[in-house]
Amino acid sequence: IWADTLAGDMPINLGLTLYRALTGFTLAAGPGILLGILVTRLAPVRWLFDPIISVGFPMPKIAFIPVIVLWFGFHDLSKISIVVFDAIFPVVTATIAGTEGVDRHLLWSARNLGASEKGLLWEIVLPAAMPQILTGLQVALPIALIVAIIAEMNLGGLGLGGGMITAFRFADSPGVF
Repeated sequence: IWADTLAGDMPINLGLTLYRALTGFTLAAGPGILLGILVTRLAPVRWLFDPIISVGFPMPKIAFIPVIVLWFGFHDLSKISIVVFDAIFPVVTATIAGTEGVDRHLLWSARNLGASEKGLLWEIVLPAAMPQILTGLQVALPIALIVAIIAEMNLGGLGLGGGMITAFRFADSPGVF
């Protein structure tokens, strides 16, 4: 690690992997939370997305790398896209679980006191669901890092995954580790 750091390879590879993973994680977090809230609040959105979430969550999404490469090529866009595609599911499911788990008595009481739907969402639903949402984000972050490395291993180029494959091709066991 020290030799790769002095040579300049490690900072570049680590920086690119973190860039791809954190960009994908960020792009998955916002829309994932929004989609999870919409699924619990609007019946047509639930009708549309519930089957997709139910089928897509347990599926190994890394298997879609060939399709994403066909659509976006071998560059950063495809690597970030697969990270988003893989990291969004834990965020959505945790948000759905958190918002559905809000105590109905709180919602009923707030509605009887005249709370608007917007106020209900911001002042009761989101604070009550926040622990579950943060758990979904906590699960999605390591998934984003793992998928970024796997995408780099499969698609080539720079990054920790690409560096590992390069070291593997030259039978450099310490470099792989």
